[in-house]
Amino acid sequence: MMKDREKRPFYAMALYSAILSQLVGSILIGIFAGRWLDRLLHTMPIFLIVGLLTGLSTGVYAMMRTIRHHFNSGD
Repeated sequence: MMKDREKRPFYAMALYSAILSQLVGSILIGIFAGRWLDRLLHTMPIFLIVGLLTGLSTGVYAMMRTIRHHFNSGD
C-alpha cells in the first residue's frame, strides 16, 4: 500500500494531464469544426476564428470546473 505522501506526485500528474487534455482537446475540436464549416460554406477564416475562440473558452471553463472540483473534494 502506498503512503499518502507517495501518492501525491501521481495525483498531481493526473490532475495536470486532465487539465492539459481538456484544454488542447477542446481547442483542436473547435479549430477542426471551424475549418470544416469554412470549407462547407466557403467562408475561409471566419468560422476558424469562431471555432478557436469557442474551443478556448470551453477549455478554460472545463479547466476551472476540474480545479474547482479538485479543491472542493477535500483531498
